[in-house]
Amino acid sequence: MSSSETTTDHDTIRKWAEARKGRPSVIRTEGKGGVLRFDFGDKEEAFEEVDWDEFFRIFDESKLAFLYQDKTKDGDTSRFNKFVARD
Repeated sequence: MSSSETTTDHDTIRKWAEARKGRPSVIRTEGKGGVLRFDFGDKEEAFEEVDWDEFFRIFDESKLAFLYQDKTKDGDTSRFNKFVARD
């Protein structure tokens, strides 16, 4: 059975995304910041790629944690991820 983990560690998040060729991105909203996402593969039209500094600034200001899975139940590399509120 596969399981998910949660972290706020910037290095862990960055390594996870880069291992899957994910690019740090936001969907801009009114006000500052935006909705954080990783863009995998072809560029999603609604996503705006940002540098890691801006990505983690929004992440920390929004008090988010990163919920992710390393492997699927079949042992394949997983891209499952979600940004959630810190406890």
